[in-house]
Amino acid sequence: MDAPRKTSGYLHGYTREEQDRLMRQARQLEPAIHDRLPFRRARNLLEVGCGVGAQTSILLRYFPELHVTGFDRSADNLERARDNLSRCAWATGRFDLVEGDAGTLPFEASSFDGAFLCWILEHVDDPMRVLSEVRRVLRTGAPIVANEVLNATFFIDPYSPCTLDFWRAFNDHQYDLGGDPFVGAKLGNLLQAVGYRDVTTEVKTFHLDNRAPGDRAEFLAYWTDLLLSAAPGLLDAKRIAAETVDGMKTELARVGRDPNAVFFYSFVQARARVW
Repeated sequence: MDAPRKTSGYLHGYTREEQDRLMRQARQLEPAIHDRLPFRRARNLLEVGCGVGAQTSILLRYFPELHVTGFDRSADNLERARDNLSRCAWATGRFDLVEGDAGTLPFEASSFDGAFLCWILEHVDDPMRVLSEVRRVLRTGAPIVANEVLNATFFIDPYSPCTLDFWRAFNDHQYDLGGDPFVGAKLGNLLQAVGYRDVTTEVKTFHLDNRAPGDRAEFLAYWTDLLLSAAPGLLDAKRIAAETVDGMKTELARVGRDPNAVFFYSFVQARARVW
């Protein structure tokens, strides 16, 4: 039997540049992630993996009566979250930030009436434990929303072999760090296994081509940032060579200029309730 995998690091690192990228990413993906979230009646929401507060500020803007408790394992991220949220007039007095391990939440049972997770389960070695802990601290009837990656869906055209080599190394390295780059497809099973009810999943897809050239260019720029944010870690781990990174940069620039370029990627948003 294989030994249990343990999370030993975050693929993208905790640099100031990565924190800035997370803020841009939240703005880029806001329409897909925050569409019709079921938190209208929630007043005390737990956000697991709040990072730099990028999603927190959007949640507080969408739901004016909400108080959010952001939870993250990185003290540096939480410091940046506090700074970011202090600049949002609508967030004043409406958030708390707590540092710790999501597998052992420091909250009493039935403390919250909603939970939100975004790009967190891909980075933990035991998603079921995290979801079980979240269920423990939710009140009966409370909704949970989890957004997760499904990295097997990534496609770009023109054909870009260095980019695909980089992407394989990206996913392999995330797995070796204890994460799961394909966890989005497993959300239904995970939520059901730990006792949630009314579990639904929705595949949200970005399929960008000549029908929306402006959106395509914008998303390719965002995706280039995401890929390059992982390059230092992959180089340090000797997963890739510098030539692969240089080749990927050339390919992505070429795709960005191609009048017939195609970008495709899907993630999964799961919703459920505690009963």
